[in-house]
Amino acid sequence: MDIVPSDWSTRHKKLQKMIRKRECFTEAVSSALKLHEEIHMSCAAGGTHKNLIDDLFKDLQPHEYTVMPTSKDETIAWAVWHIARIEDLTMNILVGEGQQVFNDAWKQRIGVSVADTGNAMADGEIMDFSKRINVNELLNYRNAVGIRSREILRGLKPEDMKRQIKHGDTTRILDEGGVTRQKDSVWLLDFWGKKDVAGIILMPLTRHQTLHLNDCDKWKKAIRTRKKFFLE
Repeated sequence: MDIVPSDWSTRHKKLQKMIRKRECFTEAVSSALKLHEEIHMSCAAGGTHKNLIDDLFKDLQPHEYTVMPTSKDETIAWAVWHIARIEDLTMNILVGEGQQVFNDAWKQRIGVSVADTGNAMADGEIMDFSKRINVNELLNYRNAVGIRSREILRGLKPEDMKRQIKHGDTTRILDEGGVTRQKDSVWLLDFWGKKDVAGIILMPLTRHQTLHLNDCDKWKKAIRTRKKFFLE
């Protein structure tokens, strides 16, 4: 069973069909906000009722963020960082054409020495990164990113949906350290650069996050039931 609602994918497919249609703009934004709400902790959307993502993180112990269950997995800490950084970079720089949430203050609060999405990290680097990170501040950062994304979504106009991502903005991501020049990282600029705003909303803002959140839920269960792990 996945951590996201059972009908999430069905509603996401519906969004795909209408997101670029001017006559469906209001409904599309409303749908995107709802889908986004369901993949963030409730406080990021101003909700008063706890959701499945709250349940995922509420009782995680610090060491559980640092376990790599199998050789094919990453850690929960890495996954949360990865989706938060990608959301921050793509929504604030590419869609909002503004400043990302992450800055030196957040870097210090979270306790990291990197600013990129972590795509090119080797297993040892992921483990070292996960053991050093302040998980409470990491979650606070992700919540701050989610809040900003929702502000950007609400500020969009119908004509924005087909606006192509600017090369200068993808270059900014590289200049600001959001990706590195390593091949497993720098490819993201080409991937994002071929999209329009609607494409970024569909992937990575929404769909991409469900994949990693479902992994986190799977790893949480594995950590609490398995006897042996690949790395811990």
